[in-house]
Amino acid sequence: MEPSACEDLKAFERRLTEVVSSYRPSTFRWRKLLAVVLSAMSMCTAISAWYWLRDPRTTVVPLTESLWIHPIFTVATLTLIVLFILGIQKLVIAPQIITSRTRTVLGDFNMSCDDTGKLILKPRQSNNNST
Repeated sequence: MEPSACEDLKAFERRLTEVVSSYRPSTFRWRKLLAVVLSAMSMCTAISAWYWLRDPRTTVVPLTESLWIHPIFTVATLTLIVLFILGIQKLVIAPQIITSRTRTVLGDFNMSCDDTGKLILKPRQSNNNST
């Protein structure tokens, strides 16, 4: 490999590791917050769903009125739906998304990278075209 190609690869590797590592602190914060929020919303939804289904009025009144009678279930369920529609779970896995997409692109160049962004040079495949 010529010197400028090595320098370009080293610069690319430095930048990739910098980008991946910059996501780590925010990902860690989001992971903790998301775990707490999702756990709380899931517990509220599960417990309030049990009360909602056990309520004898649920089978008699229309759905909208039943949901109005059980606001904790309604709010918890809507919150979970909105969180997943907004893709809050993607904030936790941002570094993995970046590295997996980078691996896909680097595969064309017979390279890969680890989870921290360090480049991995794969050995060349020999062409044994013996007939």
